[in-house]
Amino acid sequence: MKNQNELAVEAAPLTPEAARQIMVDYLSTYMGAQTKDAEAIFGFSQIKLFQQGDFLMREGQLQKGCFFVVSGCIREYYLIDGEERTTAFYTDMQPITSVASSQPKSPVKFNLECVEDSIATFTSIEAEMEMYRQFPWMESLCRIGAEEIISGYQDMLAAYMISTPEERYLNLVETRPELLNRVPQYQLASYLGVKPESLSRIRKRISMRGNIPPVSATQLPGQSIKPALPSR
Repeated sequence: MKNQNELAVEAAPLTPEAARQIMVDYLSTYMGAQTKDAEAIFGFSQIKLFQQGDFLMREGQLQKGCFFVVSGCIREYYLIDGEERTTAFYTDMQPITSVASSQPKSPVKFNLECVEDSIATFTSIEAEMEMYRQFPWMESLCRIGAEEIISGYQDMLAAYMISTPEERYLNLVETRPELLNRVPQYQLASYLGVKPESLSRIRKRISMRGNIPPVSATQLPGQSIKPALPSR
């Protein structure tokens, strides 16, 4: 059985048509929908193409629906006293859970910025409600998924609170190694709760111990080494 990332990789470089087929396959394979139903369910969503540096949402904008990343990398951050505090990275075949958990039609407190060119789907609140009306089982499935995500974030927060910066970095290497070469170091440092200089020292210290090879940190802010997706 193909995993979610394999579905995305096989379609690269993505076009809106390819992204649509990936999502229909995803709904069929992982959510148990018949192909006809999967196509109908996806019909409630829109495909949106974003370039590196584009914002899906900015602080203060109203939450009008949910995003799902088909391909690319989206950074979530809060602006606190003029400093960006990165709290999440959403990559290939992941829902943007912060939007989904926000109060509908209320101002959000975070920003969603593309680290690299990305393709995402957007489902408005009204379209989502109509989808649930036509496919009641989807509401139950989505609710179960949301509960699992919340539980996962609670565990992640607890682990973050009791771990050292080095332990957080090693956990990142183990669980999300793709971020190391897709995200600028200053954003990774913010995500880990340290300064970029501290992250450099952590990497050097680990490399000297021979635990893992060093990762290039030559990226400039906003630079991505992943091949770009088609522009809008």
